[in-house]
Amino acid sequence: MGKPTGFLDYQRRELSLRPAAERLKDWQELKTSSLEHKKELQEQAARCMDCGTPFCHSGMMLGAAVSGCPLHNLMPEFNDMLYRGLDGFAYVRLNKTNNFPEFTSHVCPAPCEGACCAGLVTEPVSIRNIEQYVIESAFAAGLVRPNKPAERTGRKVAVIGSGPSGLACADQLNRAGHSVTVFERADRPGGLLMYGIPNMKLDKKIVERRIDILKAAGIEFKMNSEVGSNLSGDILRSEFDAVVLCTGSPVPRDLPIKGRELAGIYFAKDYLTRVTQALLDSDFSSSGPITAKGKDVVVIGGGDTGTDCVATALRQGCRSVRQIEIMPCPPHSRGDDNPWPQFPRIFKTDYGQEEACVKFGKDPREYCLASKEFLGEKAVSGIRLSQVRWEKGPQDIPGTERVIPAQLVLLAMGFVGGEQRLFDEFKIEKTARNNIAADENSYATSVPGIFAAGDARRGQSLVVWAIAEGRGAAKAVDAFLKEKSKKGKK
Repeated sequence: MGKPTGFLDYQRRELSLRPAAERLKDWQELKTSSLEHKKELQEQAARCMDCGTPFCHSGMMLGAAVSGCPLHNLMPEFNDMLYRGLDGFAYVRLNKTNNFPEFTSHVCPAPCEGACCAGLVTEPVSIRNIEQYVIESAFAAGLVRPNKPAERTGRKVAVIGSGPSGLACADQLNRAGHSVTVFERADRPGGLLMYGIPNMKLDKKIVERRIDILKAAGIEFKMNSEVGSNLSGDILRSEFDAVVLCTGSPVPRDLPIKGRELAGIYFAKDYLTRVTQALLDSDFSSSGPITAKGKDVVVIGGGDTGTDCVATALRQGCRSVRQIEIMPCPPHSRGDDNPWPQFPRIFKTDYGQEEACVKFGKDPREYCLASKEFLGEKAVSGIRLSQVRWEKGPQDIPGTERVIPAQLVLLAMGFVGGEQRLFDEFKIEKTARNNIAADENSYATSVPGIFAAGDARRGQSLVVWAIAEGRGAAKAVDAFLKEKSKKGKK
């Protein structure tokens, strides 16, 4: 695949981001256009090394870490096609396994690159950048069209939730000829793609572009529809032949320490949602978003959501920003417990930290810090912290307590499963981790005709896993409906 000596002839190069000092002034896309870099990306595609036994598309779990793409995208094939100038064929190959390459190429951490064989001897192929070019060139050429089925089956499916798993499930079921209605409790479709990820990381025009295509294909979207509020589980079951729960893992992990009731302490998802809503509704001309302007901001949590909070607070004009994490700093290279081809758990500097370094001259992250108490009268004014060492869990180090200022605290510590009202409304069983209990292969819940996919079933995970889950659930639901039709004819 590609050029036999490509990984030796060309060094890995990433598509450049807009300069940090420039992009901090707006909420526009971080990345430069991939369409302007075709020749460079063809060289990157040439680095795909015809490895014989590729792991990039394996999508399997090795220990606690994923290896390769859960969607099983055949990277060697579309890399080869791009290298040879066959852009349209590259898109056709990619589209066979990935419904939304424009999403994954922006926000997926690329486990495919972590399992790339070229990474054993040099740097892995820049697959995510190549994927972005393939899908954007396909849009530019008019190749991305609504997938309208030739005929309808007469079966109706309700998909609850319009995040990546819900959209993928709806797309696949619609292609199979079923009539699909997607219910979303927010005012706009897209789930975490719309409100969980800031605009500069995933421009909402990209999400809206795909939603328009899905609507044109015949999928119906109903907004402001919340199960257990204005949407009855019993009515859904009576009006639809199947129901697929793609509601994500929306319950955020809390930090129940002294002072938690003080004003100015928010879950990261609420903060990011309100900021994006204000941007889309009025370009911040009306009041409403939680603001970091002129405040000392502390983000508790070291993951991608924490980084998004850092970047958002910087754009709002915060006085300072810290991102604190109870875990130790990741190693700068793979540890013995994280061998190739697992996804590499290593230290990286993401866009938010880079921007903080430009604005304040230092990385905002601090590690091995436990939050002990929120300080203040009515509103938070500071946090008492303690340094910890890891010995069978975090242990406070005596004499290391200190107080840092904070007028805005954002909790970005992950999620702990589904909302109780969903389990009550459908009377479905849940797992010990508060996710929907659904069969590994059939995606079926404990109630016949109700299925679950995405984070709702597997817990907080990657966008690429959500799309894979949505596709898997759609296949299972299609088989269920075909069997149902057979029984109905007898």
